[in-house]
Amino acid sequence: MLTFSQNEPQAQNIFINHENQNTIDAWDIKQPSFEFHSSFKPYLSSTLQNYSDTCVQFLHHPIKNTFLSKTFNEGPNKRNQYNVQALPIIDIQTGYDLLNSKFVLETIGGAHAKININNDFTFALTAIGGRVSYPNFIDTSIQTTGLIPGLGRAFKNSDGSHSFSNLTGYISYSPNKTFNFQLGKDKHFIGEGYRSLLLSDFSNNNPYFGINANIWRIQYNVWYSWMKDFSSYDGSQKSLQNKYGTFHYLSFNALKGLNISFFENVVWQGTDTNRVRNFDVNYLNPIIFYRPQEYSVGSSDNSMMGLNISAKLFGGLKIYAQAVADEFFFKEIKARKGWWANKQGWQFGAKYINAFKVKGLTIQAEYNEVRPYTYTHGSVQQNYANYGQALAHPFGANFKEYLGFMSYRANRWMLSFQGISATIGMDTLGSNLGQNIFVSYTTRPYEYGHKTTQGNKMKLMQSDIKFTYYVIPQMNLRVELGYIQRSIKDDLGYELQSPYIYFGVKTSIHNFYRDY
Repeated sequence: MLTFSQNEPQAQNIFINHENQNTIDAWDIKQPSFEFHSSFKPYLSSTLQNYSDTCVQFLHHPIKNTFLSKTFNEGPNKRNQYNVQALPIIDIQTGYDLLNSKFVLETIGGAHAKININNDFTFALTAIGGRVSYPNFIDTSIQTTGLIPGLGRAFKNSDGSHSFSNLTGYISYSPNKTFNFQLGKDKHFIGEGYRSLLLSDFSNNNPYFGINANIWRIQYNVWYSWMKDFSSYDGSQKSLQNKYGTFHYLSFNALKGLNISFFENVVWQGTDTNRVRNFDVNYLNPIIFYRPQEYSVGSSDNSMMGLNISAKLFGGLKIYAQAVADEFFFKEIKARKGWWANKQGWQFGAKYINAFKVKGLTIQAEYNEVRPYTYTHGSVQQNYANYGQALAHPFGANFKEYLGFMSYRANRWMLSFQGISATIGMDTLGSNLGQNIFVSYTTRPYEYGHKTTQGNKMKLMQSDIKFTYYVIPQMNLRVELGYIQRSIKDDLGYELQSPYIYFGVKTSIHNFYRDY
């Protein structure tokens, strides 16, 4: 049995991947509280102290994901407590790309280390690196961008594989039960679904300073980020341009089981060939609303607002929704003339834990839609992206997507299925029709008549069936065997089938996406 108590470290970040999120959701649906806010990730360990794993009969405890944990007590009052944790990271996967009739191999290794002092201070560091080759549908993207989504720059080897290294970490301090302060380099995720239209973990890590406040039924997060723009990238580190972001997220548990949250952010460019600009002190105020602030300083920076709602219902059911507004002019929306700057997106989803009273069975369905030109800006350096990758949905904009998931987990094994069906409106004949967020919206061909999935409709279908066996659950050491079937076709007659079989041995906990 795993139970958090006041003696547990309170300042740790707990990042849960999509598969293990079902464990947290099972706790939260069975015993909802006003203190826990499930839509902002990574979780802070202090907010999970009232939860236990007794409602889910699995051996794997994602919260206590440690290989070594040792506490030393010194002094008459046992104030000097040092909790050391370490976890080796292994991500080795081999597969056969049936499209190109070749084997591919991913060899990733590293370590996660963490020290907690007196339950209120945490220092954590994660370092990984490796040599990877991918099936055609992933390798094509890497060859084009020179980036591995979520992991940074790809350095090509003579045999066609890629090498990379990636470092994350943070310093966290909780002086009391209300506030937590962090300085680090990592990712954040906002939402209850598989995708996020507000902020996802698809792009690379970035440096940040964050403040987390928990008061009554409210959790408030504000963080300031330093990001990189790839619009002028020529292969050298010097060609990467600075960009900055400030993010606010206010989460309110209106009822036990009902959460309403508000999101806002602003992204602005740093120094370029036309001007010298660093972090804008106007955006340091942690309680501002950006539209009034932008107008007051005559800003042309890129701001965005969003809403996240979730409700926990009877029988293990959670429903959730998101809305994002990059621009919002009610007059133009009401006119329904397809104005280009009606830049909005929607998400609707439902997750059924222990479905039909079958313990360990989870079913999830999700729909995402984003209008053309959402997340773009007149200055590409101010688009909603970091390190050449989208900060929200990996498809960018101008798409409709349906997602379905089913998994059954018992003791040490799990069988899961994921299906995706998406229609993405691609550019035609060099016209910017709003899907590519790395193109300035000033190059749009016309003002009105825009609709979602306009252009060359690319239809993507992908299914992934996987068997997982947990060898050492406490370490998250597992073996996986799976099969991916992917097909693409568009209005111009292009069609491609990409079947892929894979086998892996892993301890990694973070999300690595293969469905973009």
